[in-house]
Amino acid sequence: MEHRRIAVAGASGLIGSALVRSLAANGHEVVRLVRRSARGEDEVCWDPDGQYVDAAGLAGCDAVVNLAGAGVGDRRWTDAYKREIRDSRVLGTAALAEAAASLDTPPRVFVSGSAIGFYGDTGGRAVDEDAPPGDGFLPRLCVEWEEAAAPAQEAGIRTVFARTGLVVARGGGAWGRLFPLFKAGLGGRLGSGAQYWSFIALHDEVAALRHLLDTEGLSGPVNLTAPDPLTNREITAAMGRVLRRPAPFAVPAPVLRAVLGELAGDVLGSARVVPKRLLESGFSFAFPGIEDAVRAAL
Repeated sequence: MEHRRIAVAGASGLIGSALVRSLAANGHEVVRLVRRSARGEDEVCWDPDGQYVDAAGLAGCDAVVNLAGAGVGDRRWTDAYKREIRDSRVLGTAALAEAAASLDTPPRVFVSGSAIGFYGDTGGRAVDEDAPPGDGFLPRLCVEWEEAAAPAQEAGIRTVFARTGLVVARGGGAWGRLFPLFKAGLGGRLGSGAQYWSFIALHDEVAALRHLLDTEGLSGPVNLTAPDPLTNREITAAMGRVLRRPAPFAVPAPVLRAVLGELAGDVLGSARVVPKRLLESGFSFAFPGIEDAVRAAL
């Protein structure tokens, strides 16, 4: 895409930092949203909890990408942490959308983070962007998260919801915890292993986000997952093959529930999500298979 000035919230996170590196490497001007006073023209002060954004700092931006939010799996889900997870996404998204909409010349596109948690437990049924939300904390969160971008949509800004799956990367997220276990020969399936995991290589995640920025016909929800979701059992076997380590262990469901609490329901739940709109828009995956994605992460 042509040279652009792009604002990124969540620029220090796993996906955000990779996106910033990719954009900067191609000569784009990246403006990071920071939770302190801005130290230059490449930073914008914001306070997502207080729903404040220095809108003047977004002036001249062609695009805004919102990837900010507290880690879903970082802590046990207490009521307080669930509020933090929710508020960090919903309040921050609303503040950014309102700031973008308030500009005399608003950005052309607003890419807002979301997640395949929108669909809840789909069992063995494959779902695409036409599926309704599921039941539970994560589906309700994703619905609120996406609704918070309404000010941008109402202002006529092309708004895209990046419903991201499990990102295969060494530096963070679910896979950031799996790699050390498998390398130590302690890897194994979780629960029955029959639940589907919809994954995406970090490289493809970044490429897909850039595709959303550059594809004028795309708006609304877009699933960012590899084309063929696999079961946890299949992924466990693939990790063992790539890392050349046995994966004999299994973590029983009751143990996961005891350790993770409510979060265990989503770890053991099945999300068979396919990227229908991404593929229809012409996107090509560099690492569509799990073994390729794991090798890319290594």
